Amino acid sequence: MDRLAQLDASDALSSDHVRLTSQTLGVAERTVWRWLAARRAKSVPAQRPRFRIDDRLRVRLAYWRGNAAAVHRELVTEAEHGGPPAPDLRTVQRAIKRDLTAGELAGLRGGERERRKFDVFLQRPASFRNAAWEGDHVEAAVQVEVDGRLVKPWVTWFVDAAHDVILGVAVTPQTPSRESILTALRASIARSEPYGPAGGLPAVVRIDRGKDFLSRTVGEALGAFAVRVVDLPGYTPHLKGTVETINGAVDRMLFAGLPRYTHRQTQRSGMSIDPDQPALTFGAFVAELLAWVQWWNREHTLAELGDRTPLGSWLEDPTPIHDVDETRLWMFTLEDDRRRRTITTKGIGFGRGRHYVADWMVGRVGTAVRLRYMPHHDHEVEVFDARTGVHLGTAELADRASEATKAAVRRTRNRTARRLRADLAAAERARRVRYAATTTPDPARRLDAMTTAEAERERGDDQDADLARWARPDLIPLPPPAPGWVLPIDPDDGHRRGGESGEPS
Repeated sequence: MDRLAQLDASDALSSDHVRLTSQTLGVAERTVWRWLAARRAKSVPAQRPRFRIDDRLRVRLAYWRGNAAAVHRELVTEAEHGGPPAPDLRTVQRAIKRDLTAGELAGLRGGERERRKFDVFLQRPASFRNAAWEGDHVEAAVQVEVDGRLVKPWVTWFVDAAHDVILGVAVTPQTPSRESILTALRASIARSEPYGPAGGLPAVVRIDRGKDFLSRTVGEALGAFAVRVVDLPGYTPHLKGTVETINGAVDRMLFAGLPRYTHRQTQRSGMSIDPDQPALTFGAFVAELLAWVQWWNREHTLAELGDRTPLGSWLEDPTPIHDVDETRLWMFTLEDDRRRRTITTKGIGFGRGRHYVADWMVGRVGTAVRLRYMPHHDHEVEVFDARTGVHLGTAELADRASEATKAAVRRTRNRTARRLRADLAAAERARRVRYAATTTPDPARRLDAMTTAEAERERGDDQDADLARWARPDLIPLPPPAPGWVLPIDPDDGHRRGGESGEPS
């Protein structure tokens, strides 16, 4: 319209200009002439009033789950009772389509989850390996057999966000806990067999607000290696999109092809097509999952990685890797209850009526210790000195101790007793004094008394003589003196030693 106004002001406007503009804008020619007349009059073109979706109608749409016909019936009822005239149903539907976005209408119909399907999410910038990991639990949509029962196992894993490589996996037949997180974390960091080669220490780990991920145990295990944990807001899967993508990929690529897939096709009645289908054992399921992880890391190529496999892309990244000593990794991924305990004659008390014993505890009754343990694994604990933090050893539950552990305790106890008896006997022998027999009334003479020569040797009076005896002056011959050196004069013959001549000094 600015261009048409310029042509009109210079008397160059023609019907061809108006026709071309109307065709371009998709409106009638008379509409363009009306807009031009309003521009000449310097007024805003009057818009025809139309029916709009205001805040009140948005609430009614939410009440009726986005049903436009139900809202239209309410408007008709209001008009019959003296309200404003009601538009027809087609007008209400056009207003909903014009005034509400697809995401808003989906939210009014199905809630926040449906609305988010129409959101636009930003993509994280390119990063490097071990810059950020993402961890999550996923419930496998497969029923497996565990002790005669059908259960759906849970998978806990950590993924490198830059290369989509799965670093470590832990599978449990029940709801996951701190134990599964620590197991998966240990498998992710370790790079020795059977883990790796991807792994090392990350800079950041992104997790959701799960109470198991936020437990003190997980925080201390990562904090011991100065790894920062980023707690994402709840119900924001797009903030850890890499692991969420793999959660969906394993469902479509692996779980959907296994027996007793819970999302499989059903009959008209909703019943399973093959309700008697045999289920995999838990061990077989874990084998299938680990094989799929190997396939994903080593064989499956991704366009986002330049048609490379996740592991291949990870290995080609030149970023340095920070490894951890395997023994330290095991210790730091155990839980510490922060309590000081004392070794007693029964061992170490931990829990209700439980005591832990080990052969190295013999002789340490009264020592203050602290325990570290794997959650839900009460058969053994790791014991540390409470004062120095030194690892003392592993202790087993007394009621469930193996025969080897019991035998080791008995052997250590007997060996300690024998050593003590030997030390006491040697001390008594050293304390015993023997005297020489005599037939005259002379003073008693001790048989272990030293002679004068022995005393002198003990004092070291003959030390110089011993050194002279062991001296070897001819072992390494001395080199000739350098030219120009002044040699000393032999006082016996008046000549200079060595047969050389030189200026007197």
